[in-house]
Amino acid sequence: MTSPLSTTVPAVRSIRLHQPMRFWITLLQALLTGLLCAFLIVPMVMSVLAGLTVNYFRGLSSGLTLHWITTVLSTYSDSVMASLYVAAAALAITLLTGVPAGYALARSQTRVSRLIEEMLVLPIAVPGLASALAILAIYGGFSVFRNSLWFIVVGHVVFTLPFMVRSVAAVCASVDLRTLEEGAASLGASFRQRCLTIVLPNAWPGVLAGALTVVTLSLGEFNLTWMLHTPDTKTLPVGLADAYASMRIEIGSAYTIIFFAITMPLLIAMQMLGVGPGGTVNRKLQRNPKAENAKP
Repeated sequence: MTSPLSTTVPAVRSIRLHQPMRFWITLLQALLTGLLCAFLIVPMVMSVLAGLTVNYFRGLSSGLTLHWITTVLSTYSDSVMASLYVAAAALAITLLTGVPAGYALARSQTRVSRLIEEMLVLPIAVPGLASALAILAIYGGFSVFRNSLWFIVVGHVVFTLPFMVRSVAAVCASVDLRTLEEGAASLGASFRQRCLTIVLPNAWPGVLAGALTVVTLSLGEFNLTWMLHTPDTKTLPVGLADAYASMRIEIGSAYTIIFFAITMPLLIAMQMLGVGPGGTVNRKLQRNPKAENAKP
């Protein structure tokens, strides 16, 4: 019969041997993570500093200034407002069309609905330049439409609509709205009552996730916008590219600061709400500490 001490001593020795190894593995992971963060963050920090320095080539020793930011706001204010206008218009259209479409796809279980859902994803799989060429080929002949911001809005709706549809459809499918609505209908609730009391309260996380995704993608979309824009309809990303190509690097960097100031709050909000890359929401059940601590 073996004693407990004879089995405990080897286990303790094994833990002591593994502790240094775990320490070095943890240290290596932290080092690699730090290097990766530096690789990603340092260029952005340098770009921001370039827009705040008097002379980029002299560095911080030349002093800090807001002159370049005020220059961009006065010179490219039309581009900034155009980008916000396009994003707002694209959001309004995707809300009006994408929310009902996502709701309908979630309730339908037919093969046709799955085929429609896959077809809606095609604009994401196709490069933005190809989508822009298709829009130009079909609608480019209408000169008034071609020279307006609505021409860019159409392209942004085509690109961002799948994110709204899939976000709403995923949330609606996860809560099984069909069963809830059937139960409410059996109690005499009308379609309007079911929408206001069942559909919208359960679907709002998907709607919010889709809205944040649409606005963020619209503000940052360059490839498609570059093909669809005209000299009178420049948006923020197109103006940013022009600033880096034809102006001083300080002005281009100041343009980057303004772009970050607009998009970063949206990205932070998406991160806080758990919005995934496809526009879906990670719905985590919140535990009630009081209920967990309560004893039966």
